[in-house]
Amino acid sequence: MKPPKVFFTCQTCGAQSQKWLGKCPDCGEWNTFVEERAAVAAPAIAEKRSAAGALGGSAARLYQDVDTENAERLSTGISEFDRVLGGGIVPGSLVLLGGEPGIGKSTLLLQAAAHFAASVGPVLYCSGEESEHQVKSRGERLGVGATPLYLLAETCLERLLEEVDRLKPALLIVDSIQTVFSLKIASAPGSVGQVRQCATDLLFTAKGRNLPTITVGHVTKDASLAGPKVLEHVVDTVLYFEGQQHHSHRVVRAVKNRFGAVSELGVFEMTGAGLKPVPNPSKLFLAERPANVPGSSVLCTIEGSRPILVEVQALVSTATFGNAQRTANGLDRNRLSLLLAVLDKRVGLNLATDDVFVNVAGGLSIDEPAADLAVLSAVASSLRNKPIASDVVVFGEVGLAGEVRTTTQAGLRVREAAQLGFTRCVLPQGSLAPGDVPKGLSITGVRTVAEALDALL
Repeated sequence: MKPPKVFFTCQTCGAQSQKWLGKCPDCGEWNTFVEERAAVAAPAIAEKRSAAGALGGSAARLYQDVDTENAERLSTGISEFDRVLGGGIVPGSLVLLGGEPGIGKSTLLLQAAAHFAASVGPVLYCSGEESEHQVKSRGERLGVGATPLYLLAETCLERLLEEVDRLKPALLIVDSIQTVFSLKIASAPGSVGQVRQCATDLLFTAKGRNLPTITVGHVTKDASLAGPKVLEHVVDTVLYFEGQQHHSHRVVRAVKNRFGAVSELGVFEMTGAGLKPVPNPSKLFLAERPANVPGSSVLCTIEGSRPILVEVQALVSTATFGNAQRTANGLDRNRLSLLLAVLDKRVGLNLATDDVFVNVAGGLSIDEPAADLAVLSAVASSLRNKPIASDVVVFGEVGLAGEVRTTTQAGLRVREAAQLGFTRCVLPQGSLAPGDVPKGLSITGVRTVAEALDALL
């Protein structure tokens, strides 16, 4: 019998080499090559699963002949989770949920599994990190009742797929993909080869059986999904579970979705009875906003298809030491430095000798350019020690020439502001047609940052 071929695989990018290398020539990372073996003699159980769930075997069909009646979305029973998925989970789709340890991924999926089992059909929850008793103890704390929810503590992919054949569930949950291994590969669980093989087999099973599948993915120290990049290409939807330890709310963000909007956002509140959806995040983020305090402005940002009002806080103080500090929490620090340079050059507010601290209250991270005008107004308010009126909403993109550029979905933003009781909105000139102004809300259009600061302060 010919011995299996040995090769080395980079655990960061998946590059392969016939010999061990200290530095990966593709991604440049050090000490990431791990020995793997190819084409080992698979046991009978792996031979049995070799062709199961494959996508092939059917003839091509015309576009108009494809039936979509069985592709209706299925609700998970959690409104915010359905929103991020695009209205519910699509049959046959493969969803990847990643997040920091202890953020609540398993809690969210167990709640969704219980609701799904009670309303749609049986659910198979496979955990490679906890026993059935541990999962059930968490379910009792969450109030999970008697539903067709099957628990399986298994890490072997072939045995997992055998249970799928036996139970024929309506939903499969695998927690997590890094703990599952296939008998077809001799490498350890969590390696690039195992993650790639297991994800591919789960994809074939999901598509071949029209079985919606959700799997959990670990993240690295830089908050990116662990494993090869092909993992994100294989799945249909990639979700990130975000949150901070000292805040009660959690955010599920979609970064890839073949069946819905990208960058969609779902907000949850962590309680003793599990995660509860937050139907109106704006009220949550503005609940403790102080009134008539310098350095505070209200921004209406768009996350996916949802407008959210958040408070942008700024503090400007004289630098005690030689170099002035620039600190941003919830915003890009480089973007803050660029905006401060515009404020100095185009408006004449010199901050070279001042420390500037900017924070998005509530722990939400914002990366859209429409937040520029709110950041500059908060900084100018703190510098001049003049508060912005508490009933004013600000948004707009700022260019290097000091101009305020048009932003997208301005009508959606101002309607959200009017619903929450705000009476005035400062936005780019021409972003809103006169007929789109809600009743009770006055609009102030500005063309430059100087005009905006004059209108606000």
